[in-house]
Amino acid sequence: MFIKKIGIDLGTTYTLVHLPKRGIVINEPSVVAVSVADRKILAVGNEAKDMLGRTPDTIIAVKPLKDGVIADYRTTEAMLRYFINKAVGGVRLFRPEVMVAVPAGISSTERRAVIDATIAAGAKAAYIIKEPVAAAIGADIPIGSASGHMIIDIGGGTAEMAVISLGGIVSSTSVRVGGNKFDEAIIEYVRKKYNLAIGERTAEEVKINIGSALFLENKLSMEIRGRDILTGLPRSITVNSSDVTEGLQNELEAIINASKKVLHDTPPELSADIMDKGMVLTGGSSLLRNIDALLSRTTGVPAYIADDALLCVAKGTGIALDNLNSYKRSILATK
Repeated sequence: MFIKKIGIDLGTTYTLVHLPKRGIVINEPSVVAVSVADRKILAVGNEAKDMLGRTPDTIIAVKPLKDGVIADYRTTEAMLRYFINKAVGGVRLFRPEVMVAVPAGISSTERRAVIDATIAAGAKAAYIIKEPVAAAIGADIPIGSASGHMIIDIGGGTAEMAVISLGGIVSSTSVRVGGNKFDEAIIEYVRKKYNLAIGERTAEEVKINIGSALFLENKLSMEIRGRDILTGLPRSITVNSSDVTEGLQNELEAIINASKKVLHDTPPELSADIMDKGMVLTGGSSLLRNIDALLSRTTGVPAYIADDALLCVAKGTGIALDNLNSYKRSILATK
């Protein structure tokens, strides 16, 4: 059995695992169910997500990553071990080499925590790659060329913007706004406007089914159920896409401002390249309706959503690990 290489997109909301020649083999929520009494790990991934908001007092379902970085080291290590074992299979003769994609804006301490957790979870060697670079590789952008490419990766915990040229990041920024903040904004808006308390899963369904970054002429609507804040009793209401758009204004504004900052910090020659090629959007939250049109309208630069936007970072991580020598400049730390 040969030494396997594993690329991991360690996301705040979902963790994706890529194996060379096999593609994405795991796409599960970054959730771990833990027993309160003895801190024992009870479930990871899909099984643990089903427990969110539904656990008795003796069990808590936790998301060990917050805003793209490790918030709970021990649980992250257990989650990584679960995903590595599931990808490689129970019996293995060699420890695999693992590359993990991390937000571009994380500190060296946070980076070290990811490397240590990956080694502790069973990796022979751990490599780190910045998410915008991995996303660009996964979106088939020729990052080694001497022209500018702008990538905007909007995930569950962070939105990363970067201009890449000659395999390196020329200008970048990261805002801790993503799908989770979108969900929180929807929960808050529904609470204020309709006096209804809804859970994270309901907010996520609303975002996916009727959410839009721009107001729609033909509004979409759906019925949701929650708890009436005044009476404490269950109640159902109908919300529409305009409610979602209005609720998301602050979060979308943060993404727009960050994109403008990166464009402002980009050298003129590369700015001309970006005007020609446009900005490429990746990440699960880039699938929010009309977010590409909103960015085009506010920055004046064309924006496109990459094919398989959800999978770009994981694919790019796998490709970079498979071609370590070619991407040496883009890979940060090894151990």
